[in-house]
Amino acid sequence: MRGLGAPESAVDLASMAVVCGLFAFAGGLAEDFTKRVQVRLRLLLTFGSAILGFFLLDARITELRLPGFDWALQFTFFSIALTLFAVGGFSQAVNIVDGFNGLAGVVALLFLGAIAYVARAVGDEPIMWCALMLGAAIAGFLVLNFPRGLLFLGDGGAYLIGFLIAEFALMLVHRNTEVSPWFALTLLSYPIVETIFSMYRKRMLRGQSPGDPDGLHLHMLIHKRLVRRYCAHKGGHDRVWCNALTSPFLWVMALIGVVPAVLFWDRTEALQGAMLAFIALYVWLYWRIVRFRVPRALVMRRAMARPALDTADAAPQ
Repeated sequence: MRGLGAPESAVDLASMAVVCGLFAFAGGLAEDFTKRVQVRLRLLLTFGSAILGFFLLDARITELRLPGFDWALQFTFFSIALTLFAVGGFSQAVNIVDGFNGLAGVVALLFLGAIAYVARAVGDEPIMWCALMLGAAIAGFLVLNFPRGLLFLGDGGAYLIGFLIAEFALMLVHRNTEVSPWFALTLLSYPIVETIFSMYRKRMLRGQSPGDPDGLHLHMLIHKRLVRRYCAHKGGHDRVWCNALTSPFLWVMALIGVVPAVLFWDRTEALQGAMLAFIALYVWLYWRIVRFRVPRALVMRRAMARPALDTADAAPQ
């Protein structure tokens, strides 16, 4: 990337970030090959990467602009604990939303574009170039991934990309005090809310371990309740096309968090309001879809006359 104008400091920073992320990548890659690596172990390995990032990259959470929390975050122990939770959780979140061709890749591009924009606005060119370099790599991957799915991220790719996005966002906020810490939370709200809600749904509503897989993530419900009906109406022969057709719905969902994060990156109160609005929208949309009451604005026109799907996808009790 030096030939394209990226300063050496950005290349060094990106290289160090990738080195720090090797533990996270290794856990995901091992799961890709063996299908036997538990979520807990993958999270522990990602925590190892986050520890390296904390000390080697200075990617850490030191304020949230919330009473009480900022006092606690003055102590290194609490700062490390929250940083590990945030980085590990977001890496897992990217893996969760990596369910359809182009979904995680385009969502990652949206996040990286926003990080690059804000980094440029505050003059942090190393972070800007790091985001652009990772974005360029993902764009190359998407050429083969969307729509035909000739190449997949796998758990290894999802964990590494999630880790790097989290690190760049944390570094941007920590290095530039004018950027609100709620910029990162609002920007990444789609995978964050998806993961937290999934944990609640599995533990509280279904009595499962939060690490157990299920077919009730929002992107899966959109595929079952909206896209699959449309594909069935057209004959349902091209499964690859139906797979790819699901992703644009979630790109829009991610944009609902990205747009206010970019517009109000230095205004904490506005970002907090946007985050609360996103949570309310997500919960409302999820419960409408899971109970076969899909908002008419989302129903694909050719499928509106079709009867509801079979009850095998019944809502959780």
